[in-house]
Amino acid sequence: MDLTIHATFLPQNDPDAALAFYRDILGFEVRNDVGYGGMRWITVGPPGQPGTSIVLYPPGADPGITDEERRTIAEMMAKGTYGIITLATKDLDGVFDRLQANGAEVVQEPTEQPYGIRDCAFRDPAGNLIRINQTR
Repeated sequence: MDLTIHATFLPQNDPDAALAFYRDILGFEVRNDVGYGGMRWITVGPPGQPGTSIVLYPPGADPGITDEERRTIAEMMAKGTYGIITLATKDLDGVFDRLQANGAEVVQEPTEQPYGIRDCAFRDPAGNLIRINQTR
């Protein structure tokens, strides 16, 4: 099989804050910005990687979920346990410094993990956990 990851979805509850974080702080390109029914879906991705995207979507937009499920999603987002993504960079310290200087919520400073990876972690404006691995 020849499979690649085309898109992943992360919830956002403030499209403008999400856009500012992913575009202005992480430096991702905006690929799409679509509004429908008072909601907004924003697609971003790393420059030079047009085949890989993150869709920042309004949680609970699926008409098939219940109000109780929407409340659970909101609670998990508030705790930062709903959405997670791992990114990678050759310059972990530089990326960490840039995110920290721009006010991103630090979860973990750059650390050598016992399983052989050096990484750090932040939360985006919606509470999603963003881990960033050091590559060689």
